[in-house]
Amino acid sequence: MPPSNTIKTRLCLISDTHSLPPNPPTDTHNPYRHPLPSSNILLHAGDLTKVGRYSEHLAMLSMLKNAPAELKLVIAGNHDITLDEEYYNRVGHYRHRYRSGYTAPSATYGREKFLSGGGTEAEDDGAVEDPAAIKALWTSPEAEAAGVRYLEEGTREFRLSTGAKVRVYTSPYTPAFCEWAFAYEREEDRYGGVEGARNPVPTFPPGVDVMLTHGPPYGILDQVVPGQESVGCEHLYRAAERAKPRVHVFGHIHEGYGARRFEWSTHNRSMIQVDESTAREERCAHVDVSESSPNPLRMGKETLFINASVVTVQYEPVNAPWVVDVDLPLDEGN
Repeated sequence: MPPSNTIKTRLCLISDTHSLPPNPPTDTHNPYRHPLPSSNILLHAGDLTKVGRYSEHLAMLSMLKNAPAELKLVIAGNHDITLDEEYYNRVGHYRHRYRSGYTAPSATYGREKFLSGGGTEAEDDGAVEDPAAIKALWTSPEAEAAGVRYLEEGTREFRLSTGAKVRVYTSPYTPAFCEWAFAYEREEDRYGGVEGARNPVPTFPPGVDVMLTHGPPYGILDQVVPGQESVGCEHLYRAAERAKPRVHVFGHIHEGYGARRFEWSTHNRSMIQVDESTAREERCAHVDVSESSPNPLRMGKETLFINASVVTVQYEPVNAPWVVDVDLPLDEGN
């Protein structure tokens, strides 16, 4: 039986939807299909959209408002360019004005091509979006009433009707590349306990129950093709080691989709095996690490890392959402 000070809680984890809703329920060969699995908490690790258009955000918010979960925690990713207002006003608007889109090598690619006489596809006829209006979508009373909480970088605590409470560290930021949003220089430690860190991750204890970041930590579900090079953040890895969360969910590296159980004392990492036919049938990849499971997670000693990208490197929405059963602390007031 679980200890009296915790309660089994179900998480549904997704990332990198890139404006692609779940496939129709009749598409039974595809585990990412409507409806999303029921959970207590749904977490979306960013890249909601392809390139941050108002219409894209509206569609993704509608999907999440209707998702079967009491609490829905959402962060942005590098593709959600209009949610990084400073970046959008400085350079990101070129992706809209010059149609440089979500596959262009940089935000200024379209502008440079246009100025060099590179063809009609770079014409300056794209509408510029209003970042404030888009952020207002995610923070509106209607979104909040549906359980949606749009989170920026930092630590927050939430309580559920079950009596569970969850302490979450969130960050939409990733190491800079190709002039995308929410970027920092790879040398910068924005997560650590060093002086000047932007929003340091709390050290265990108490640490946090869940880390929700757009990008992966270095060496964990972060390899890109070709070459299988690790591109995750070393500072984020050290922050996770310091915080020792029960679960750390991220996306960003589509080809890194999967789950690893990591033991901090030995650095032993074991891959979570998922039966594909079961995942298709249940519309999810299910992992139970609660106290009632045969092999419960040891808080402070292990972390379950999950890359929850629902799209492949070719942007095909075919990866199963992850469903994780984990024990969370009970609110002391209950």
